[in-house]
Amino acid sequence: MLKDITIGQFFPADSLVHRLDPRFKIIMTLLFIIMLFAGQSMICLATGAAYTVMAILLSKIKFRMFVKSIKPIMPFLLVTAFLNILFVNDGTVYFHWKFLKITSEGINVSVIMIIRIVILIAGSSLLTYTTSPISLTDAVERLLSPLKKLKFPVHELAMMMSIALRFIPTLIEETDKIISAQKARGAEFDTGSIMNRARNLVSILIPLFISAFRRADELATAMECRCYCGGEGRTRLRQLKSAPRDYIALAVTISFLVCAVIINILT
Repeated sequence: MLKDITIGQFFPADSLVHRLDPRFKIIMTLLFIIMLFAGQSMICLATGAAYTVMAILLSKIKFRMFVKSIKPIMPFLLVTAFLNILFVNDGTVYFHWKFLKITSEGINVSVIMIIRIVILIAGSSLLTYTTSPISLTDAVERLLSPLKKLKFPVHELAMMMSIALRFIPTLIEETDKIISAQKARGAEFDTGSIMNRARNLVSILIPLFISAFRRADELATAMECRCYCGGEGRTRLRQLKSAPRDYIALAVTISFLVCAVIINILT
């Protein structure tokens, strides 16, 4: 299960989406999120799904990577959908037994919720899949640069976000190693009662926290040894420059957003 988590990973490739300016990709991701929540109909979600499929095809990243990113949250989505079916009582009643009632509106809300979140995860994952952590840090810092006039620590915030994203795959790999080591020592995480499983998790959490703090301390020491002093006066190896393809991609995203809004108004 842990190997299926791909949050924060970067997959280098030579594609149109990879070559886009990371600043534009962040803006397009925000517009994509607005697009998904612009309406409640299946047609609006179909617009977001078409945009997501188009972006995935242009990114040249295999569909199975997106399936792996969705698999870990499917149990939570199914439980939430089941609760919506039981407790949303509007619409036509299909089944009624004592306090349990299944209605058309409950099924509709559950299906739309699952589809929306699946599309949201698949589409927003493209941001980290196609953008290196360094480029993402520079893009966030450039987009938030007007806040520097208000003495807001823009560079520090961007750096923390980048380090957090970069450490997610590392901590997942570390967790997998700890679980394998504890199983070799006789620990059981898949059998027994829920309380026993919860107690056994302590043998994973404590080494994981120790490892995370050790890695953070080593990273801080390495940055100090390299005389890292933050964003003021800092130069960049690669300067972010926009190109015509960035504006075309942004225009396409805005067009999809406008279509979703118009569809929501008309339906």
